[in-house]
Amino acid sequence: MPDRDGYPTIDEMELGEIFAALADPHRRQVVFALAREPQGGERSCSSFDLPVTKATRTHHFRVLREAGLIRQRDIGNGRMNKLRREELNRRFPGLLELLLAEKD
Repeated sequence: MPDRDGYPTIDEMELGEIFAALADPHRRQVVFALAREPQGGERSCSSFDLPVTKATRTHHFRVLREAGLIRQRDIGNGRMNKLRREELNRRFPGLLELLLAEKD
């Protein structure tokens, strides 16, 4: 059962869902960018240079959120996004390093 904010708990994070979310290059781009942020760093949805419509951008962030890769918080009429780095490292040690190695 997701936590009180609707995010999957650490035990509910499934590798298949994470891989499915990361299969899209635009979503990987978001994860790569968030992984480069300092620990706890956040970025707004509009700060990502995704060549897609606003509706498609919203879809991409929903997929990332439901897979457990990101956490979002509302701020004004937008959302801030943060990588769930600590949770991911606990559930799937080494996964983020593997992903970032692909980008290098």
